[in-house]
Amino acid sequence: MKAQGSIFSPIIAGCMNWGEWGVDLSVDQVCRLIEDCLDIGVSTFDHADIYGHYTTESLFGNAIQKKTSLRGKMKLITKCGIKLVTPNRPSNKIISYDTSKEYIISSVEKSLQNLKTEYIDLLLIHRPSPLMNPQEIAEAFTELKDSGKVLSFGVSNFTITQFEVLNSFIDLITNQVEVSPLCLNPFVDGVLGQCILKKIKPMAYSVMAGGKLFSNDLDDREVRVKKVLTGLSEKYKARPDQILISWIIKHPSGIIPIVGSTKIDRIRLAVDALKITITDEEWFMIWEASEGKPVP
Repeated sequence: MKAQGSIFSPIIAGCMNWGEWGVDLSVDQVCRLIEDCLDIGVSTFDHADIYGHYTTESLFGNAIQKKTSLRGKMKLITKCGIKLVTPNRPSNKIISYDTSKEYIISSVEKSLQNLKTEYIDLLLIHRPSPLMNPQEIAEAFTELKDSGKVLSFGVSNFTITQFEVLNSFIDLITNQVEVSPLCLNPFVDGVLGQCILKKIKPMAYSVMAGGKLFSNDLDDREVRVKKVLTGLSEKYKARPDQILISWIIKHPSGIIPIVGSTKIDRIRLAVDALKITITDEEWFMIWEASEGKPVP
């Protein structure tokens, strides 16, 4: 299963803030937001079992159940492997990771039930565990694929070595990592280069740097980046957040940005930003502003 990133929409709707970790949308509001996303070509929705302390998948699933025709129009991503301390999981004593075969399969069964769906398009291991056994993960993935419960697999926050080890046991189609002008590591640590080598598309979260660049309390680094974004916004008659999307997608690995907004206007702006092509020099202007010095 190589080079399947194209099955996902070029902008992914991140659902972490749809529930109680964010604006706490109602089922009707979620249903409307799903429909609005689909109308503008955003057909991929990114979840994790832990979002909303294990409640956001159910919120989304209730919306799908209300209008069952929506499921066939979308791709669903979810993640597993993190165990949170929450009343919804009273047996969890501390925050920990679990990538055992039993846990992965049980997590998927819960996600299927919560999302009110018969299959998940893409399952990710949320974070690499120091105790993960790649052979055991591969066994879980193979069983889930053979049963038709998960169509494809990937990882999130994996280093190139961690990815390579697991990929030697089971084909992975993405590595979902944090990328923004305030998080440059994937550009230099080999993660994006590995995606090019494997002919897979990386997915990027926190592309807006967690909103830090748009707050009123900026440090020196954020001030420098915002100044460049503002100047480019004027040139391209676009918003700074659209320039950020253009900056992300310029990389040759074909990064797919995850947009975590619950406002359809913001998501539409991200889609429109796909048409903006900044120059190489302008890309390095943002890089230089982040680093505080020219490239060597």
